[in-house]
Amino acid sequence: MIGSASGSGKTTVGRALAIQLGVPFTELDSLNHRAGWVEATADELRELVTPIVDGDAWVIDGGYQGKLGDLVLERAELVVWLDLPRRVWLTRLVRRTARRIVTREELWAGNRETLRGALVGRDSLFRFAWGNFGRRRREYPARLARFRVVRLRTQREIEAFLRSASSVSSVSAFSRTPDVKCGPGERQASD
Repeated sequence: MIGSASGSGKTTVGRALAIQLGVPFTELDSLNHRAGWVEATADELRELVTPIVDGDAWVIDGGYQGKLGDLVLERAELVVWLDLPRRVWLTRLVRRTARRIVTREELWAGNRETLRGALVGRDSLFRFAWGNFGRRRREYPARLARFRVVRLRTQREIEAFLRSASSVSSVSAFSRTPDVKCGPGERQASD
């Protein structure tokens, strides 16, 4: 499972990892967001996600813990937490959102990002991302303590992790690179 702030590269890293491991990739946003940005209910999302996580091997972008609880986390061999600095992911989020708005890129079920959706309102993309960043940093170490976690804090660490993934046949065989550090409440992937 790949977890992170919006714009940190979850989907890019998840797709690359799935290709390297030869396993299916699922972006939970694509299952959650219906036409008109209507979200699936917790039961609907659980019904879609359960068969995926019951599979032998997969990579999933996101955890949707508010709707799914620990369903994805409990079945993941490894949680990859992309914990990039705010200046990095925010810059990426601005660029990605601007590109999507300008090109009218279709996301899921015909939905497209809008300037209003990105900037205005309680549920705006930037407000959501900004607000969850601090909460995630405070809560993830304790919340993820019982799972196998790799916390990657720089692009260099992400690249090293992906290189190590391409040289193994199973996620369970991952070993940590020396420059990738775990914080309090985190364990190394090789534990």
